[in-house]
Amino acid sequence: MDPDEKVIQSNIIKALYLADGSAKQQYDNLKENGYYTNLISGNISQEVQADSITINMENYPFYFRYKGQQKIIRPTTIVTRSLITEGYLRNVSRSDNNSHGFLIERWRTLENKDINIQNRN
Repeated sequence: MDPDEKVIQSNIIKALYLADGSAKQQYDNLKENGYYTNLISGNISQEVQADSITINMENYPFYFRYKGQQKIIRPTTIVTRSLITEGYLRNVSRSDNNSHGFLIERWRTLENKDINIQNRN
């Protein structure tokens, strides 16, 4: 995610087709707290890199757990955070807005904490 209001809005709209109200609620909370405005005004970019994604296909809906790292790139620092989320995947019809045919349900963040702060020169 880069500090561009139109790009952020476009990506959020696409992402919300892939999840239930749990993702919309998280988006609304972040927006209300000025998170996206701060990204833009602070010239902050973010990158997310997956370490692992586990899906239990034994029970339906399918439980998943995502583990990865989030980099928050500010003009003066790069913050690396551990990121762990979980939720469930439910089959839905494939469409132009949801080409893989799964809807993320009951999505929540379990961990999002700083693991490294690097000063930029």
